[in-house]
Amino acid sequence: MTLSRRPLLLLPLALAACSGSAPPLKLGFLGGLSGRVADLGEAGRNGTLLAVEQCNQAGGLQGRPVELLIADDEQNADAARRGIESLRQAGAMALIGPLTSAMGVAMLPLINQHQLLTISPTITSTELFGQDDYLLLVAPPVSENCLRSARHLHAKGLRRAAVAYDLGNRSYTEDWLRHFTKSFSALGGQVVSQASFQSGAGYGEVVSQLLASKPDLLMFAANALDTVRLTQAARNQGATQAISAASWAATESLLQLGGRTVEGISLPQYFDRDDRSPRYLAFAEAYRQRFKQEPGFASVAAHDATRALLSVLNGKTGPALKTALLGGQRFEGLQATFAFDRYGDAERQTHMTEVRDGRFVRLP
Repeated sequence: MTLSRRPLLLLPLALAACSGSAPPLKLGFLGGLSGRVADLGEAGRNGTLLAVEQCNQAGGLQGRPVELLIADDEQNADAARRGIESLRQAGAMALIGPLTSAMGVAMLPLINQHQLLTISPTITSTELFGQDDYLLLVAPPVSENCLRSARHLHAKGLRRAAVAYDLGNRSYTEDWLRHFTKSFSALGGQVVSQASFQSGAGYGEVVSQLLASKPDLLMFAANALDTVRLTQAARNQGATQAISAASWAATESLLQLGGRTVEGISLPQYFDRDDRSPRYLAFAEAYRQRFKQEPGFASVAAHDATRALLSVLNGKTGPALKTALLGGQRFEGLQATFAFDRYGDAERQTHMTEVRDGRFVRLP
């Protein structure tokens, strides 16, 4: 595993506003920048990079520039562990990432061994919450998203759900299945069938298996691309059932790749694309100018995580850095303030959205 060269080529621009000869403070980013989850990883990287560049434009940290080092975990456990070692050897004092729960589970022992403070913008698996470790979490847990989704779907009169879930990120998707089943059943609904799959194949067979149980709802716990493919397979088989998806799928790629096929899909989110606050609008405009695309939930969460980390970094590492972040301070996010509890978990409010006319529309 070598560090990504493309982001490093941007560093002279990012560091240009910092004066003096003080050595830079090095921050690492580790996320999936290739393969079928690259949309999530790239959005997280961009949000992190923009936060670092804005910090440097404002003079850095106590006159020292911040240098961002970037590695690709390839959504592979071994690559993720190699990425940690590469970033550490390059001098990274702390990390932003990973973006998926599976990589969080794979990386956790090594993060703790090195006492390498790591903040994930998007991990939500409950397996990783409530632990006194060096992995801090910005996003709300799967349990909260599933409760919100179950209540919404039950209120629409849906009672029989069939769930497909991706084994490539099973620490997240199996957690989603478990919590959605619990919440939906408590309301009087029922998960009548479930089918696992490996990303990239077998969509038609999975959908056929689900439809055989006569559900009135199809639920997909998968990334954006696989959610699109599963939805296409369902419509190709004449399915008219309501479709809902896990929050993992709520990236801009779902809209871009799905087109009219994904109209009507509902998903829980903690990101409000219609936010009109000056803080968010300024960020969104800067993001569009910098990356020529719209920001997504991973962009916003990564920007929030990076700004929180930078606000207390100042040369701290390991236990001292963890203590600073968990000291009760509230951090100013783009859409809400947040604080880390004693386990390093932040609280975020979620809401339901539905795809309408090619947009994620927030529901009451």
